[in-house]
Amino acid sequence: MPLQNRVTPTGDIIATPHRGLFTGNRGIIHDPATKTLLNKRWSSPAWITCLCEFRGWRRPVMARRSWTELFFLDEATAFAAGHRPCFFCRRDDANRFRAAWEAGNGVSKVSAKAMDAQLHLERLDHGRKRLHALPMPVAELPDGAMVQQGEESFLVTKARLWRWSAAGYARAGNDLESPMLLTPPSTLRALGAGYQPALHPTALD
Repeated sequence: MPLQNRVTPTGDIIATPHRGLFTGNRGIIHDPATKTLLNKRWSSPAWITCLCEFRGWRRPVMARRSWTELFFLDEATAFAAGHRPCFFCRRDDANRFRAAWEAGNGVSKVSAKAMDAQLHLERLDHGRKRLHALPMPVAELPDGAMVQQGEESFLVTKARLWRWSAAGYARAGNDLESPMLLTPPSTLRALGAGYQPALHPTALD
């Protein structure tokens, strides 16, 4: 049986056999004896996105009292859930993201801690995923943004919509009626300032 460790664009953590492009964590939120999640879904405001392979290190998943290994379809999914690039295993990406964050949000010399604090305000609403009003029409959102309508999540890239699933994306029509923004606004502005997220191949057809 697959472990409950795959993160959706809404930030929920589900069990699925499908693999993703990235791993990451929100601190320690599992019991290593049973390899199951605790009731809490985060223990740190630093929600990061990491490489699945780094310097040949391999971690046994949920096997010890250390950070809980979570997995994401792609970087757009991680951003929508409220994560950011890791400054340890993804330093170049993290620095590119910080530069775009600064440009998009009109700040300078922002720290990882400051980004985490802002993201924590934008990703949660009384413990649940916070949705935001769209600042512009869907077709004008930057590549990598994600929106929600009903129970479905959609990726925006090249002014087109792609329906998210744990297995990948499927082309969708552009006729959403009342979508809400999943991607935190500060991250959206970083995307608009030029950060290009790594997308799953199913969205590149």
